[in-house]
Parts: sequence; C-alpha cells; structure tokens
Amino acid sequence: MEIAILSSAYFGPVQWYQKLNRYDRCLIEQYDHFIKQTYRNRCIIMTTQGPQSLTIPIEKFEDLKCPMKDVKISDHGNWKHLHWNALMSAYGESPFFEFYADDIRPFFEKQWKYLYDFNWEITEKVCELLDVRPHIEPTDEYLAACRHDFRDVIRPKHPLPDEDFHPQPYYQVYGQKYGFVANLSILDLLFNEGNEAIFYL
Repeated sequence: MEIAILSSAYFGPVQWYQKLNRYDRCLIEQYDHFIKQTYRNRCIIMTTQGPQSLTIPIEKFEDLKCPMKDVKISDHGNWKHLHWNALMSAYGESPFFEFYADDIRPFFEKQWKYLYDFNWEITEKVCELLDVRPHIEPTDEYLAACRHDFRDVIRPKHPLPDEDFHPQPYYQVYGQKYGFVANLSILDLLFNEGNEAIFYL
C-alpha cells in the first residue's frame, strides 16, 4: 500500500486532488505548523484579469508557530461574501457552474471555527462531486518526511519538483485570452469540465 502525506488545502489545486485519486491512502497533516503563502488557506482561480488568489483570513495566534489543527478562521473583512462573488464572477459563464453552485455555496454561508475542519469538509464534498473515493485520514501526530511526502511539493510558491504531475490541458473560460493555465484550484477544473474532470486527475 502506497501512502501519501498532504498538507490541508482550501479548494486545493488539481495536483493535490490528483494525489488523492492515485494513492491507496492519503494522510492529511494536522500537526504541521501553519505557514503563510501556501494552499492551506488560499486557492487560485482564473478571472478576466488572470489568476487571482483567494485567501481566508485567520486569527492571530500567540506562539510563533501554531499547529494547523489549532488555526482559527477569522470573519474579518466579510471574506466569504467576497470569495463567493469572485467565484460567480469568474465562473458564472462556465459550462458547469450552475450545476455545482448549490453544492459549493454552503461553504460560503455556514460558520466554521477551525481552518482544518473547514478544509476537511471541502475535501469530502469535492471528492463526492468528482466521484473519487480516496482513503483519507487526518494525522494523529506530526509525521517525518517520507517517500511520498507532498507537503513541500504542492505549494503556490517555490514548489519542489513532482515528476508524477503532468497537467493535461482542458477547456477554460478564459483560455483564448490567456492560454491554458495549469494547476489552478480544483474548482476551475470542476466548473469547466463537470463530470469529465475525473479524467484529468
């Protein structure tokens, strides 16, 4: 059995979901320290202005480092309303936005206290929509690096090499304007390809 380790992710990129689909068992780390500029609290979508990062604000923590499981979501700045409006603006004309909107909208209406719990529920829902059934588990302690450790491989800035990830182009709403942009949020793939999305993982 091949086991992969992943960081928690907010509507993670296509690469992140590819790992869930390809490994026998995936452990989602909840004892690693929260790090800014990662997918833990941000996703990247495609807009009329090009790629845009949507970032969840978090509450300040007392220590210099805080385990991911203890990171709390802040309601500062009405971020849920802003993120949902950004998604509607970016993907409202995409082929499958209306089909999935009722499944995705509740994540921008309900309240979650902890970022890890929020991301976990997102992961479960997206896997359901993709029709993938990965064996995922939260970690019960911090795990040392191993062969299939993707915590530092899948990140928006300075990712480590991933020889197994070869993004396949798919239809994108703004493809004629910007060309194909790889490894955006899984929402980009879902809203543009619908039930065909599984074939790109």
